[in-house]
Amino acid sequence: MSPILPPSELASLSTNPNFVLIDARNSANQKKIFEDSHLKGARFVDPNLELADIKENLAEGGRHPLPEVKEFCKVLGKLGIGTDSHVVVYDDQKGANSAARFWWMLRALGHTKIQVLEGGIQAAISEKFPLEKGASSNNPVDSYPASEWTLPIASMNEVAQKAGNPDFMVIDVRSAERYRGEQEPIDLIAGHIPGAINIPLTENMDDKGRFLSKDALYQKYSPLLENNDQIIVHCGSGVSACHTLLAMDYAGLEIPSLYVGSWSEWSRNNMPIGKTSNRDQ
Repeated sequence: MSPILPPSELASLSTNPNFVLIDARNSANQKKIFEDSHLKGARFVDPNLELADIKENLAEGGRHPLPEVKEFCKVLGKLGIGTDSHVVVYDDQKGANSAARFWWMLRALGHTKIQVLEGGIQAAISEKFPLEKGASSNNPVDSYPASEWTLPIASMNEVAQKAGNPDFMVIDVRSAERYRGEQEPIDLIAGHIPGAINIPLTENMDDKGRFLSKDALYQKYSPLLENNDQIIVHCGSGVSACHTLLAMDYAGLEIPSLYVGSWSEWSRNNMPIGKTSNRDQ
């Protein structure tokens, strides 16, 4: 199953009794936004409360640390997601925000019937997929049967050991301006992890915000995977990095390690800070 679902195929899934549509839009008023308008049949997930376990001290895991597996499994049960569910998730950032994070989390539990809606809610609306208002109707089931994350996760200490090592590669998917330390709109310090290279997640998409073809993404990322023993991908808080992991999976490549704490953790722990105008330095 492709990890990316073209919006033109969404309507045909609606008759599948195992189909579950998840709205993972992330904003200050996401629940109200959901209740005001969402794709018909969608179920609401709160990215900050249910896809993360945010600590008071953001130095402990960054802005969006993963929740405990058992807690996420309870969330899945509340959403009506079981092992046979065919899950499609969307956001309003062309999949580059919490939809990709939700995809990664389900894949990390071993669930393979999970797709991100390409182009997000805007693309579905363009395809005349119906909208509705009101609260989420979840049809809850038992807690999802999983006990651990099965995709590779890198810690801050592991990143510190491997960044700059020629046998490994750390990829920063934030914008070039943030990577170079020219601006930092969210975290406290501007810059990047020394030794990391910058491949902004926007390079995964065309000028219409759709993913590049499988072949184009394969040509983009396969040389990196061939020439390094391990790749670690990060962003600001471990959310949008999942977009690049999704792109790699879509291209048929192995899913690399995710540094969940990302820049928000690294920059709050007195770690070395890099600044450069050349992403390949």
